[in-house]
Amino acid sequence: MKKFLCIFILLLLALVGSASAYNINLNCSPLTIPVGQTIKCSIDSNFPAGTSFNLNFYQKQYTATLISSQPMTIQPNQLTQYALFDTTGLKGGQYDVEIAWNGVAAIGSDSVTTQLITMTDRSGDLTITSPTTQNLADALVIAGSLKNGGNSGIQISVNGASAGQVFGPLYIGTTPNIQTGDGDFRQIVAVTQPDDYTVKFSDANGAITSVVFHVVAPTTATTIPTPTPLVVSTTKMVTYTSIPTPIPTRSPLPAMVVIGALAIGMLLAVRIKRS
Repeated sequence: MKKFLCIFILLLLALVGSASAYNINLNCSPLTIPVGQTIKCSIDSNFPAGTSFNLNFYQKQYTATLISSQPMTIQPNQLTQYALFDTTGLKGGQYDVEIAWNGVAAIGSDSVTTQLITMTDRSGDLTITSPTTQNLADALVIAGSLKNGGNSGIQISVNGASAGQVFGPLYIGTTPNIQTGDGDFRQIVAVTQPDDYTVKFSDANGAITSVVFHVVAPTTATTIPTPTPLVVSTTKMVTYTSIPTPIPTRSPLPAMVVIGALAIGMLLAVRIKRS
């Protein structure tokens, strides 16, 4: 009888303890998602208003690495609260979302305080063929192919670090590649300023990956003028030397002529003397 009474008291205490404990339920979906898709979590609780805790997002490998944390507080209306976790840039693998209390809390056995998330990496399904650094005058060209995409289309959204959302999310068509079955795509998005534009890609199976395009200001080519040869105008002093006109050289008279002239002269002189 005493043994039965002790068991009854223990059960009663357990029931009283269970009834007095508060419950909290964490629900995240989907539990298997591709990298780049947002994890959506909801929290329902009957804890008193003002009860605070953190919702932590961990990467689970050899050790748990904290990626982000969001503080939360139960409100008087105890309505469902929501939290979002961005997975852009993360790697495929196991992740965990957990409730971390700020202090000690008496939690009921029906509570759910952790959710295991499996993320798959689909970045290998996408091939980008347009350059990821582009000139503003020609930007923004987004081109590539989706593995086994066929003609099913691909959804893109473009968000600038400074410019904000400039395109989408919007589905664009894909052209089937007959040889591979991939889906080729090309989209020109008009942008008005240099910026880093994050392009998110997704399809009917969820997020694929994101790619950052760097749009730079147009480069103005500096034209270096060809130097013009300096022409120096100089006045050259030219001295003209007067060259005398050559005097013709007379040929000497023959000797016989000279002797004859002398003889004639002498005869004339003799005659004049006699007369």
